[in-house]
Amino acid sequence: MSDQGRRPTRLGETGLEGFAPYLMNRIMGRYNAEVRAALGQNGLSTPKMRALAVLSVVPAPLIRELAVYAVTEQSTLSRALDQLEAEGLVRREADASDSRATRIHITAAGLAVFEGLWPHMIDAQDTMFRDISDDERQAFLGTLQKMLRNIRKHEF
Repeated sequence: MSDQGRRPTRLGETGLEGFAPYLMNRIMGRYNAEVRAALGQNGLSTPKMRALAVLSVVPAPLIRELAVYAVTEQSTLSRALDQLEAEGLVRREADASDSRATRIHITAAGLAVFEGLWPHMIDAQDTMFRDISDDERQAFLGTLQKMLRNIRKHEF
C-alpha cells in the first residue's frame, strides 16, 4: 500500500517481498524440501505424510474432510490412501450414518511411521522460527488463523 492507502495495481508496486502469497509459497516450498528427505527414507510422498499427520490428530475423518485438512486434491489423496492402506498404515471403514461415505483411520503402524517423521517436521518448523520471539510467533500464528478463517470454505 502507498502512503495514501490505495491498493497497489501492479506487482511491481509491492515487489515479491511485499506480496504475502509469494512469501508463503517460498516458505512452504523450503519447508517441504526440508521434510522431503525424511519422507524418502520412509517411502512416503508429501500427500501420504499429510494424510498421516492429519490422521494422527483428527480421528476418523471422511475422505473429503481429510482432503481439506491435508490440502490435497481428493484424487491425489485417494491414490495415496490406496498405497497407505496396502502398506497397513491406514484402514478404511464405511461411515455409520452414510454407507456411501468412507472414514479413514490411522493404524498403530501408521502412527509409528508418523511419529518417526515428526522430529523432522518440527525441526524444519523450528528453523523457520529461528530468531523469532515467542510473542512474534504467537502473533504470526494468530494472523495465519485469521487469514484462514477469511478464506476457508469449510467449517474446519
